[in-house]
Amino acid sequence: MKRIQLSHGGGGEEMDVLIRDLFYRHFSNDILLRSEDAAVLEVNGKIAFTTDSYTVTPLFFNGGDIGKIAVAGTLNDLAMMGARPLYLSCAFIIEEGLPHETLERIVLSMKEELSKSKAQIVCGDTKVVPKGSVDQLFINTSGIGEIVLPALSAHSICESDVIIVSRDIGTHGACILASREGIELQSALSSDCATLWPAVDALIAEKVGIRAMRDATRGGIAAVLNEWAVASDICIQVQEQSVPICDEVRGICELLGMEPYEFANEGTFILAVDPCDAMRAVEILHQFGMSSNAAIIGKATVLKAGRVILNSPWGSTRYLERPKGELLPRIC
Repeated sequence: MKRIQLSHGGGGEEMDVLIRDLFYRHFSNDILLRSEDAAVLEVNGKIAFTTDSYTVTPLFFNGGDIGKIAVAGTLNDLAMMGARPLYLSCAFIIEEGLPHETLERIVLSMKEELSKSKAQIVCGDTKVVPKGSVDQLFINTSGIGEIVLPALSAHSICESDVIIVSRDIGTHGACILASREGIELQSALSSDCATLWPAVDALIAEKVGIRAMRDATRGGIAAVLNEWAVASDICIQVQEQSVPICDEVRGICELLGMEPYEFANEGTFILAVDPCDAMRAVEILHQFGMSSNAAIIGKATVLKAGRVILNSPWGSTRYLERPKGELLPRIC
């Protein structure tokens, strides 16, 4: 079996072969193939710029892998700011001994995910470190997008704005946890890992009155809603029975005493929209398989500024707190 050696990161012939035969072959585009020290890009108007690093364990899981998360996660950060994804950089930190076929499988996954937004990887870096220095593979991606819908901000949410979730929550965190801890499920729980730009693009094209968007990654929707409540100094009231949660996620939470609202997602986003456009936004989201169970879950009020209130079906209420302590490790 062909494995990655330290020489593949040494800047010599082996590294050149790895870059040209693997990365250039699968990420091929005119900008990348120029092989310059920096990519020269063309962008009109305002841009959004983001970066993130990915260290998920295991590398492969039901519904995705570290490569798919690396691409989708960065594209989604751009999309949440109303930016059409254009360009990505990609840096690989590879543990010595990683099978070449494993790396290629991940690169192919990244290539497939890139095709869903037509974004391109235009520059990158490769480092190979001694065995034990990293856990198999770390990936860093940065992204640039062209702002299509300006003025999106967590500071813009107003009283009566409607809160929408794009799909059932917590599947990524539950999937990773079940896989890592050997929890056997009767059904095939799959991560929600997905590129969100197609759905966001449709909402923008239909001129939906969006105040803010955020993908609910670490800390889940509990983290997002609390950040919004504080940023806009409003109260967010959530109807517990309206939040879509699949049976598998509920089961894992009950088994381990955890909150589904705090479970991580990699293809689920929260929207705050003008109340006049709420139903239309849900109808648009329902046109996409990844958001076929999008739902209105609450609204912004002035009841308790800076707090998120969870209303139960039985008439009781409680604060949905910001997640505390150590969150589920290595979920992205």
